[in-house]
Amino acid sequence: MSDKKTALVISAHAADFVWRAGGAIALHQAKGYEVTVVCLSYGERGESAKLWKQEGMTLDKVKTARRIEAENAAKALGINDIRFMDYGDYPLVLGRDEKFELVDIIREVQPSFMMSHSAYDPYNTDHMYTTELAMEVRMIAQAWGHNPGQKVLGAPQLYLFEPHQTEQMGWKPNVFLDITDVWDKKRAAIECMQGQEHLWNFYTNVAENRGNHFRRNSGGQSGGRASQYAEGFQAVYPACVDEL
Repeated sequence: MSDKKTALVISAHAADFVWRAGGAIALHQAKGYEVTVVCLSYGERGESAKLWKQEGMTLDKVKTARRIEAENAAKALGINDIRFMDYGDYPLVLGRDEKFELVDIIREVQPSFMMSHSAYDPYNTDHMYTTELAMEVRMIAQAWGHNPGQKVLGAPQLYLFEPHQTEQMGWKPNVFLDITDVWDKKRAAIECMQGQEHLWNFYTNVAENRGNHFRRNSGGQSGGRASQYAEGFQAVYPACVDEL
């Protein structure tokens, strides 16, 4: 049996994994995990306003720029495996064959855990569609009757990362991850996303606020860890433990 530790992040657009899970990715890469990031689209139509305002811009030019940004961010985070599916955005819609492509990736990676978006996002339906998709392909990857002979998936936890307008999404974090030791890597990755510079300080503030929540929930003034930066996640499936 392989002792390789792996994780899989399914990102609707090419920048989402940076804002919402960059710290978790960098931290687990440093711990010896092989993290695979799958970008379903480049966010070329709906999340590239700055690029579209430039004269002579085309769809292919936007995709190229977004890919370069994401690849640079991946390097900053230590990611060796980032995959661009180019399924298109606004709307993001996958057919049966595209879903099976994702199932093949999941079975190949055999992730210890998975990450994707919040379950509800009325401002960006691509995001909540991606999480519905993540749960669907996770289910298919567990089915012994799908492509018999392939190694089936176990039961990796699915963590939902923080949406942009948290209060509107019904997202309730029940896991806080201290990313202080890798914050410099996440900030460097954030600054690779030149097309969305308006979000740089926003997500820095989010990490600072989650650091405060980590301190509170790890003991507060009675001995909590002095986390400066953290990320919050909502676990979908129950945790199986032998003791609390």
